[in-house]
Amino acid sequence: MTIYKVSYVVTGIEHPGAIRTQENKPLPGEIIEIGGNKFIILEVLNLMPPRGDFHYLHATLRQFNPKKRKNNSGEGQE
Repeated sequence: MTIYKVSYVVTGIEHPGAIRTQENKPLPGEIIEIGGNKFIILEVLNLMPPRGDFHYLHATLRQFNPKKRKNNSGEGQE
């Protein structure tokens, strides 16, 4: 079973982020919850090559605002 160690860093607001161990790889566009706050994943990068079944990732987040979520055309919705 693949395990992902993910460093989550929040941009745009003061937030400590998190380091999580999880079974699913985070993907850009997904919404996650940290400490009761919702965030959208902007990018996911490999921190180092996998070691066996362990993958080490960095994910950049911003606070989720459903009114600014982009539609399929890439334009913001109101």
